[in-house]
Amino acid sequence: MTLINRRQTLLRTFGAMAAVAGAPFARAAGMGAVAGRTYEITHTEAEWKARLTSDEYLILREGATERAHTSALADETASGIYHCAGCNLPLYFSEKKFYSPTGWPSFWAPIPQAIDEVRDDSLGMLRTGISCQRCGSHIGHVFNDGPQPTGLRYCMNGLSLQFERTA
Repeated sequence: MTLINRRQTLLRTFGAMAAVAGAPFARAAGMGAVAGRTYEITHTEAEWKARLTSDEYLILREGATERAHTSALADETASGIYHCAGCNLPLYFSEKKFYSPTGWPSFWAPIPQAIDEVRDDSLGMLRTGISCQRCGSHIGHVFNDGPQPTGLRYCMNGLSLQFERTA
């Protein structure tokens, strides 16, 4: 008998629900910018819509989550830097990336002072959302089931990142 942990069960449940509905994204309304915070990079909603693809807008500005296993960045192994797709701020070094069977790019630590943590109580659970500290865009979530030395898993949407190879 195979034991399945809570995260796997939730991922499978939400994945099945999205597949049945044909939905490309799960919505977490209100995710992203920290309430009351002023960001270095700001745009009107119309400007964001003009700058981003419709899918990027749903994730970065509305807090949606792309379906698992849809981003090529989940399997990217080259050396480089992962930047915010909203403002190009460097967020993660490839040396801090690890393979996670969840289907999203995963890291055990961000670049210092590159991200903000945001309370996310959408979808019937309490999670910690991750947003870009420069533009407030929703990037993903962090969980405490990652590898050492931090024990954290920064589970990011591939569409929220742009990868720049360094070698």
